[in-house]
Amino acid sequence: MQLDILTPEKKLFSGSVYGIMLPGVNGLFEILDKHAPMVSALGSGKVKILKDKKETEQFTIQSGFVEVLNNKVTVLVEGTSQD
Repeated sequence: MQLDILTPEKKLFSGSVYGIMLPGVNGLFEILDKHAPMVSALGSGKVKILKDKKETEQFTIQSGFVEVLNNKVTVLVEGTSQD
């Protein structure tokens, strides 16, 4: 699936991924390939990008939103740092 992670200043990540783990306001959740359409608010915590079954990348965020539509995930975040 295609993943784009954006801040108001720049694009943090863009590429094809296996999945992504996100800090929802009520706890962690994971989005994998061909996930149903959804929109959700994000709380503070770690965003873990699953590039494939072994390689990962992480960011820490303060808040944001995620949209899943047609196998494309767009994450809009504020207050980031790369781990």
